[in-house]
Amino acid sequence: MCLWARQPVVAAQMGVARENTKYLPGVTLPDNLEITTDLRAALSADVIVLAVPSKAMRSIAEKLAELGPVGAPMISLAKGLDREQKLRMSELIEKLTGNPRVFALSGPSHAEEVGRDIPTAVVLAGKDDVLGGQLQRELSTARFRVYMSDDLVGVEICATIKNVIAIATGASDGLGYGDNSRAALITRGLAEMARFGRVFGVHSKTLYGLSGLGDLVATCTSPHSRNRAVGERLGRGESLDCILSDMTMVAEGIYAARIIHELAHDREIDMPISNAVYRLLYGQSEAAQLVDEIMNRSPKREGT
Repeated sequence: MCLWARQPVVAAQMGVARENTKYLPGVTLPDNLEITTDLRAALSADVIVLAVPSKAMRSIAEKLAELGPVGAPMISLAKGLDREQKLRMSELIEKLTGNPRVFALSGPSHAEEVGRDIPTAVVLAGKDDVLGGQLQRELSTARFRVYMSDDLVGVEICATIKNVIAIATGASDGLGYGDNSRAALITRGLAEMARFGRVFGVHSKTLYGLSGLGDLVATCTSPHSRNRAVGERLGRGESLDCILSDMTMVAEGIYAARIIHELAHDREIDMPISNAVYRLLYGQSEAAQLVDEIMNRSPKREGT
């Protein structure tokens, strides 16, 4: 096995300590894991796992393509969309590398818990059922259960929108609201995900599965959730610039909010919570004001 690290200092530290003390302290890396800063080493792998933020995926895919043909199956862990062309990660990777064997692995799976062997269930989505089944068996362990899905579009869209809703629930927590508010935002956030998903052909089983409802609940409630943490700080009155200045990891919802807002606007999809998050992030309104706007919208029937 080979782990590519972008920063030489981080790679050297992991090689000596056998753990990532900055991002995943306390989790021991396997002895047979080679750590390198040479991206070319990835090309010889049987399977390439792309565990980078969505905003970095274009750059990594371009570099891989420059190094030579990428024939190994590729698995994206990113939960977002490409900002330049609004492509899903699998679309972007296939377009830039020419490799059609691209899968997405998603679901409620914070690395802090997976690394400590806490029981976790995820979903692997792709267009090749035979290859997907092989990958499913290779990835599964006694504590890491992998389900298969052929709804690649749905899994990637759900993985993107849930981060935006998590910022909303974090803002609610930051304002001092309670369980009622959080539960309402999760539930109505799922309704938004469903409305958006219908336009793009997302399967209902995906919406109510691990990458949809499952990951939505985890990201909206977990202390490990960076998106929820960003929302909480916004709810307490901190500016986005201040929050970003001291973050060492990426909160995907910050970038997804703009893309989802634009796609929903173009297709006339009703997304009040997502639109509120977009306005909050980009300084168009304050958290308390947006809550009032959402609560005082015209009455509707549930299920719409």
